[in-house]
Amino acid sequence: MGKPTGFLEYNRETAKVLPPKVRIANFKEFRTPLNKEKQKLQGARCMACGVPFCQAGMMIGGMASGCPLHNLVPETNDLVFTGNWKQAFLRLNKTHSFPEFTSRVCPALCEAACTCNLNGEPVSTKENERAIIENAYAEGWVVPQPPKVRTGKTIAVIGSGPSGLAAAQQLNRRGHNVTVFERSDRIGGLLRYGIPNMKLEKSVIDRRLKLMEAEGVKFVTNTNVGVDITAEELLKKYDRVILCCGASNPRDIKVPGRDAKGIYFAVDFLKKVTKTLLDSDFTKAPYEEAKGKHVLVIGGGDTGNDCVGTSVRLGAKSVTQLEMMPMPPTERAASNPWPEWPKVLKTDYGQEEAIAVFGHDPRVYQTTVTEFIKDKNGNVCQARIVKLKSEKDAKTGRMMMVPVEGTEEVIPADLVLIAAGFLGSQKYVTDAFKVATTARTNVETKPEAYETSVPRVFTAGDMHRGQSLVVWAIREGREAAKAVDESLMGYSYL
Repeated sequence: MGKPTGFLEYNRETAKVLPPKVRIANFKEFRTPLNKEKQKLQGARCMACGVPFCQAGMMIGGMASGCPLHNLVPETNDLVFTGNWKQAFLRLNKTHSFPEFTSRVCPALCEAACTCNLNGEPVSTKENERAIIENAYAEGWVVPQPPKVRTGKTIAVIGSGPSGLAAAQQLNRRGHNVTVFERSDRIGGLLRYGIPNMKLEKSVIDRRLKLMEAEGVKFVTNTNVGVDITAEELLKKYDRVILCCGASNPRDIKVPGRDAKGIYFAVDFLKKVTKTLLDSDFTKAPYEEAKGKHVLVIGGGDTGNDCVGTSVRLGAKSVTQLEMMPMPPTERAASNPWPEWPKVLKTDYGQEEAIAVFGHDPRVYQTTVTEFIKDKNGNVCQARIVKLKSEKDAKTGRMMMVPVEGTEEVIPADLVLIAAGFLGSQKYVTDAFKVATTARTNVETKPEAYETSVPRVFTAGDMHRGQSLVVWAIREGREAAKAVDESLMGYSYL
């Protein structure tokens, strides 16, 4: 696939990125894709390796290696190289519901597993994917695909994040009547309110939603299932129900002073910012949330980085990001060989922007908060932090991060954003449907299955597998759709 010697002849090249101090002036996407001719050369770099781990989507060393959707990566790269853009789109469309989302927000598991990593830089598969889908939209190839025949079967999808949308799309195209319920005021779930606009412009979501509506999917917003409508009502009205509510139960930081004003869960903060932008048609940003404040972000993942980038845009006086674990190495360790996911240092867009504005990396490793300090009005004004070290627990034998005596210090903190991950699904939803849950509060199913302990109730996405990536959510939504289709029809074409 591609040009046999392309990986030797052409260097990896990716989209042009606006300088940090320029892009923080607004909340728009800041990457300018390559032109078609340059993108074709990137497709040429796919090296016909014979064993394409890029599309494997398998677990190696406890981590995913390659695309969970099993996108036909070498084939689409080759079609980009040869300029067969429509065929590239049709090939990508076989396995992927929403390449316009993953080509913006996915960490590119395909690229991490690329064989070119052994002696150089991987094929820019993620950007090739974006070029394919955006060109398809521009050429008018992405059109509604309503089913020719309706089965008369009805399905309720609870939650409109990537897993719910993927399940709805597939089941509707199969001919079933699908209604998606969303408790927020807009459709999109994590895509809408969990990912900032500069990372995924919301017009990209709206573009896809219009297609799904044209195909026949019904969307119901401002409806909190388990509160506004009961599980019994849904099971009486619909033949099947799919729970795609996400892992929306945030992990808290339980230390003295947690009740201070000015401490928020990260997703609540990000949602407020995005909602303000959308409600005002991007004429207003909530600068009052962070302007002139010392911002403390607790958590080092993607959501923590998004909080950093958002705070910089809102005019923060300083941003500090705490990470409990040690700083990763800059190159793969011998114990982390290809094609495992590379556990190496990654400096994302938000951290790049903080470095440009404040002159230093906002991340402080092996550190946690032990106390939030309030002012006389009950607002958080400082945080007491402490260094951590790895130590084996005498009882369990597990390695634990424990405080280092004598390393405590107090830092300013006028706004605290907790981005410490999620514990699983929210109890009021699982209780409403009476579904069994795991020890991690994810909805329980049999291995590699999607039907819950309650007949006719299925699940997918983070609610099923725990906090994960958009690409995994789409994979789960598509697989759950297949399971639902088989339960309804006795077989499935999905």
